[in-house]
Amino acid sequence: MSLVTIDTRRSPLARVNALSKLAATLVIGVALLLSIDPVSAGVSLGLTLLVLPLARLPWRELWLRVWPIALAAAIASAGTVLYGRPAGEMHVEWGILRISDGSLSLALAILLRVLAIAVPSIVLFATTDPTDLADALAQLARLPARFVLGALAGLRLVGLLIDDWRELGHARRARGVADTGRLRRVAGQTFALFVLAIRRGTKLATAMEARGFGSSQPRTWARVSRLHARDAGMVLLAVAIAAVAVTAAVVTGSWSYVLDL
Repeated sequence: MSLVTIDTRRSPLARVNALSKLAATLVIGVALLLSIDPVSAGVSLGLTLLVLPLARLPWRELWLRVWPIALAAAIASAGTVLYGRPAGEMHVEWGILRISDGSLSLALAILLRVLAIAVPSIVLFATTDPTDLADALAQLARLPARFVLGALAGLRLVGLLIDDWRELGHARRARGVADTGRLRRVAGQTFALFVLAIRRGTKLATAMEARGFGSSQPRTWARVSRLHARDAGMVLLAVAIAAVAVTAAVVTGSWSYVLDL
């Protein structure tokens, strides 16, 4: 089961090497982690949205992937507004609740920062097949083959676990044990899925060991992972986005080095 949900033939990003996509996301992420300010995060997010059409990712698919992170970012921002370090003009002060210009600015910076890091990561890896990523990590990044193949096998089981959860729910409803007590039903179904995952993982580990995946000998690969000019272009684009975002923050005076907070 592939985790890629778009037509790879229609997406220019799908033809970029997975290692280049990983490097691009790391470049943008590290640049944004150096400062907590709304300017660098906002500029980076805006530039990312400008190149988003290259992914050919349907908006519904993007929203389904982004909304949990956006919700978490909104909750974190709300907490920062209410309990953030006060600075500048104080708008509301009631007990430990203090809403000031500083807390509002910090909340906006956190919201934009999370989205600016999450959106390019989600978009790039939505156009990446897990097998291609494993090939790139093992052949180009020279990571241990046992680690890469084990991670790939575990990732492939995610889809099966989702199907198992659905089937467990149907089976419990058919037996009449899921009609009442939602919390009890979820707890019991989670434990059943946990046991099933352990059994499936044990069988998978035994099967992979029997097929020689645990050997320490150098192995061959069915598909060769290579770097091309478009891969360098992907990384350079990420460097350009990060550089423009940082420069804009420094020029406007909003740059706030994270270690100075």
